[in-house]
Amino acid sequence: MSAPRQDPLRDPRFFADPYPTYAGLRAGCPVQRVPTGSGGHHSYLITGHAEAREAFTDPGLSKDTVRFFADKPSQRDLHPALARNMLASDPPEHTRHRRVATPLFTTGRVRRLRPFITRVVDDLTAAWRPGTEVDLVAELAVPLPVTVVCELLGVPEADRATLAAHSHDLFDATDTARVDAASHHIGDYLTHLVDAARATPGEGPLPSLVRDCAEGGLDRDETVSLAALLLVAGHETTTHLIGNAVLALLRHPEAFDRLRRDPELIPGALDELLRYDSPVSVATFRHSTRDLRIGGVDIPAGHPVLIAPGAANRDPAAFPDPDRLDLDRDATAHLSFGHGIHRCPGAPLARAEAEIALHTLLTRFPNTHLTTPTTPPPWRRTRLTRGLTTLPLTLA
Repeated sequence: MSAPRQDPLRDPRFFADPYPTYAGLRAGCPVQRVPTGSGGHHSYLITGHAEAREAFTDPGLSKDTVRFFADKPSQRDLHPALARNMLASDPPEHTRHRRVATPLFTTGRVRRLRPFITRVVDDLTAAWRPGTEVDLVAELAVPLPVTVVCELLGVPEADRATLAAHSHDLFDATDTARVDAASHHIGDYLTHLVDAARATPGEGPLPSLVRDCAEGGLDRDETVSLAALLLVAGHETTTHLIGNAVLALLRHPEAFDRLRRDPELIPGALDELLRYDSPVSVATFRHSTRDLRIGGVDIPAGHPVLIAPGAANRDPAAFPDPDRLDLDRDATAHLSFGHGIHRCPGAPLARAEAEIALHTLLTRFPNTHLTTPTTPPPWRRTRLTRGLTTLPLTLA
C-alpha cells in the first residue's frame, strides 16, 4: 500500500472500523509519513508492535507540546492545566508529577477501592430487570468511572454529571472550539476546588491529594494540572474499555459463555479484550527532538510522531491471527496502556472497574444480548480513543 494522499485517520470508514486501515498502512510500512489534519501537515504514524514499543521508549521523542508549538501560529485556546500536564511533559517535570500520581493507584489502594467500586456498580444496575433494554454506555460504562474518579478527587455529587460532559467534549475531534471551551470549564472548576482544599486543609481525598502534591514539590497550578489529568484520563478510556469489551464478548458468544460459566477467568481475559479493541487507538502527541531512526525509517527532527496502540495490538508479527478474539492467547504484551515512562499509572484501577462491571453483567444477566445485532454500533469520531456512543442491550 502506497502512502495515502489524504489523512487516513479522518476517513469515516476509519471511525467505524480502524483495523483495515491500520492493516493496510502496516503492510506498506509500519512507520510511514502520512497527511494529518488539513493544510498540508504530515506526521509519522507507527502501526507495528515492535516499532511502537521502540518509539514509546525513545528519549528522542518528546511529549512536550508547549515546546513544539511555541514558535508556531495557533488558534487554539486550551486551559493551561490541560495544555501542560504530566501526559504532555518530559523528565524531569514528568518525573515529579508521576512520583505523586503513581502511589494513587498501587495494588493496595485499588484493592481498598474495590468494595466502593462494587457498590457503585450495584447501585447503577439495581433497577435493571431481565427482559428490559438498557444502554450499557449511558447507564454503566460512563457513570461508573466518572463516579470513581470524582470520588478520588472529592468532586461533589451534584457537579459530577456536568464535569463528565465537559470531559467528554475534550475528545470531540470535529470541533476544536468545543474542545477548548471544555478545557476551560474543567480547568476553572478544578482550580476552584484545589484552592478551596489548600485554603482549608482537612480530611478527604482532595485534601490528601493536595498534601501529596505539596510534599512532591508540585505548586498550585501543577496540582490543578494533575487533578485535571486524573479526571479526564481516569474515566474516558475506562468507559471505552467496558463498552468495547462487552461488545466484543457479545459478538463472540463462545467467549461470553466461557466467562459466564467461569467468571474467575475475567481478570485474565482483560488483556485479550484490551488487545482486541483498544480504548486508546492513537496515543497522545509526540514529536522528534532530533533525527531518529525507528523501524528502519528515518524521522527528521521537529516532526510529529503518532504511535497507534490500536494498530500495534493487531500486528500479526506480535499476535498471530490478530483479528480473532482468543481468550487463551497470551496478550500481556498489548500496548493499550502504553509502554515505558508514560505507561498509564491508572491501569490497575481501570482493570478493577472493568472486571467488576463485567462480573456483574455476566452473573446477573447471563443471557444478555445485543438489542439490534445487525445494526452497526455508533462509534465516537475521534482518532485518539475508540469507544461507543451507545450500546443497547436486552437483559436476560
